[in-house]
Amino acid sequence: MSVAVVLMAYGSPDRIADVPAYYADIRGGRPISPEHLTGLIDRYRRLGIEHSNPLNEITEATRAALEQELDLRVFTGMRHWTPRIAEAVECAIAEGATTIVGLVLAPHYSSMSIEKYRGLLKGAIASRTELRFVERWGADPGFVELLAAKLVADSNYLSAHVVFTAHSLPTRILDGGDPYRDELLETSRLIAERAELQDWTFAFQSASPTGEPWLGPDILDHLEELAARGVGEMLLCPIGFVSDHLEIRWDLDIEAMQTAAELGVHLSRIEMPNADPAFVRVLAGVVRREVPTAVPSRT
Repeated sequence: MSVAVVLMAYGSPDRIADVPAYYADIRGGRPISPEHLTGLIDRYRRLGIEHSNPLNEITEATRAALEQELDLRVFTGMRHWTPRIAEAVECAIAEGATTIVGLVLAPHYSSMSIEKYRGLLKGAIASRTELRFVERWGADPGFVELLAAKLVADSNYLSAHVVFTAHSLPTRILDGGDPYRDELLETSRLIAERAELQDWTFAFQSASPTGEPWLGPDILDHLEELAARGVGEMLLCPIGFVSDHLEIRWDLDIEAMQTAAELGVHLSRIEMPNADPAFVRVLAGVVRREVPTAVPSRT
C-alpha cells in the first residue's frame, strides 16, 4: 500500500487582516460582537502577528520534518484555515495514496475536538482510500518522556510547584462519558512520575465566553488558590498544546503572568515542543504504530 499522512491542526490566521474571516469560520456563521473581534485583533497585534504568523511556520516545519523522518508524504490539513483538511486529502489521493493516516496535533481525545477532525477527514476521503486514524497519543511514552525532560531542564524545576494545563471544554461533554478530562489527568500523572514530581496540580485554560459552564479550575483562579496557600513559585507545563500559539502566548505568557505578578508570585513555563526533533520522533512513532508494516522504524 502507498501511505500518506494528513497532519491536522486547528488552524491560525496568516496575518492580522485574516482574523475576521478566521473567527467567522470558527463560529460557523454565528455573529461575533465588534468588541470581541476588536479584542482578538488587538491580541494578535500585541503578539507581533501583523504580516506573518509564527505558528503556521512552526506547523510547516513540523510537517516537513515528519515527512523526512518517516520518508512518507505528509500533508497539512487545517480545521479552520488553509490548507483545509479536504485539500490535504485531495493532494494525497492525487499522488496515489491508498492509505491515509490521520494524525491531529492534539494529544487527547474528545468528542468536541478529535472526533470533529475524524469526521472532516472521513468525509473528504469518501471511501476512496483506506483511513487509519490516531484517536489519542497523550500517554505515549515518548511524549511523556519529552515533557518530563522539558520540566527537568527548566531552571525552576527543583523549587517550583508544577501546574499542568490544557484547553478547557464545556462541562456538558462529561454527561456523555467523554474521556478528555481523565486522559489529561493520566498524562499529568505519568509525566509527574517520570519527572519525580512531589508537588503538582492541574488546571484548565482558554475557556471561551459562551455563557455555559466550562471545565475547571481555571488557571487564573488556580493561581490565586495556590498563592493563598503560600506557594510562591509555580511552573506551568501545558500538556494539551504542542506549540506556541495564541492560547499559550496570550493566555499563559500574558494573562497568567500578569495575574502572578499581581499576586506577588513567580511564574514560568516550559518550552513548547514546536518542531523539536525529539517531538517529531514522537509523532513518527505514533504513525509507525498505526501502519507498522508500511512504515518501518529507522535503525
